[in-house]
Amino acid sequence: MSTSRHEAPKGPLKALKRPPKGRLFLSPPHLCGSEEHCVAEAFASNYIAPLGPQVDAFEAAFSAVTGVPHCLAVTSGTAAMHLALHCLGVGPGDVVLASSLTFIGSVSPARFLGAEAVFVDCDRATWNMDPSLLREALTVLTSEGRRVKAVIPTDLYGQCADYQRLLDVCAPFGVPIVADAAEAMGARYGNGDDASHAGAYPGLKASIFSFNGNKIITTSGGGMLASEDGELILRARKLSQQAREPGPHYEHKEIGYNYRLSNILAAIGLGQLSVLEARVAKRRLIFRWYQEALADLPGLFFMPEAAYGKSNRWLTVLQVDGKVFGATPEALRQALEAENIEARAVWKPMHVQPVFAGARMFGGAVAEELFARGLCLPSGTAMGQDEVARVAGIIRGLARKGRP
Repeated sequence: MSTSRHEAPKGPLKALKRPPKGRLFLSPPHLCGSEEHCVAEAFASNYIAPLGPQVDAFEAAFSAVTGVPHCLAVTSGTAAMHLALHCLGVGPGDVVLASSLTFIGSVSPARFLGAEAVFVDCDRATWNMDPSLLREALTVLTSEGRRVKAVIPTDLYGQCADYQRLLDVCAPFGVPIVADAAEAMGARYGNGDDASHAGAYPGLKASIFSFNGNKIITTSGGGMLASEDGELILRARKLSQQAREPGPHYEHKEIGYNYRLSNILAAIGLGQLSVLEARVAKRRLIFRWYQEALADLPGLFFMPEAAYGKSNRWLTVLQVDGKVFGATPEALRQALEAENIEARAVWKPMHVQPVFAGARMFGGAVAEELFARGLCLPSGTAMGQDEVARVAGIIRGLARKGRP
């Protein structure tokens, strides 16, 4: 007899698919064990609804870790960016300046709101937004009478943009910065005791973070909007809850969004936050293992670390000079895939994405070169040195094949 659609199937859920056995993923989730306890507490309290004590605790703990006083837990980093730009009044006819070398979720919210996204190239020293090109962009756009409502620099692959230089550039134009720190949880801007957590530098209008399953800590899916501006977060909090007005009934004077993080996912985040520093240390160790294993091969170059801070090395990223090394980045990726190892190209710049065809771009050659020559290697924190050696061995094999 068939199971009623109102009844739960009996017996084990044999149909559930598990990840391929033995596959080495690029950056899989890595649980520490305490997440289960935090989730169990949420279940015991019966706060299975989107809001509850775990969400409040996660926001408070995140604020304590980063030093940003006001935090709002939401469904994704993209949702956090959407709320930030909405609160800054971004709309049709406005311009938002953004890093071109980034993930699309950094800039698509500008389009959600009807604004024009204009892109800025990165510099070779850090791979992050070039402050000189940002100054050029602001000067040109302002001279044209355009309203630039926000600048979005991406903290690429876990390395902070040069916040102070960017703030100095933006100050004469009165344009706020929303830092895309989605990849940079645990990174630092500055050195020594005065270093700031990624996205927490004084003067930034807001910062967004991601807890997607591939990030350095995860809530499965989720994000955070953080700001020194309590009024901005208060406004974003209302918008994230369908813009409901206070009162015993449901009343709405404006359109909002369903963006609040689940209480269950926030419980996972609480467990993950407790091991953040250990996760950063392990990612940096994995980077060093790759360096030691591949440093002698000509034609390979690792993403540099900016002198002004400390990267979390979310992903270990290579630049491959195919002519010198003997194989292209794509040939490397395919060789790794043939051995059940996931690798991935560097972000394809936004200004060459079909969806942004015709978008204005200041610079562009650096981002295009980094994309053409870039490859991200498996960097999950559960990796051992033997697995790094396995990846490095395949890469070394291709170098030998490519030589006379």
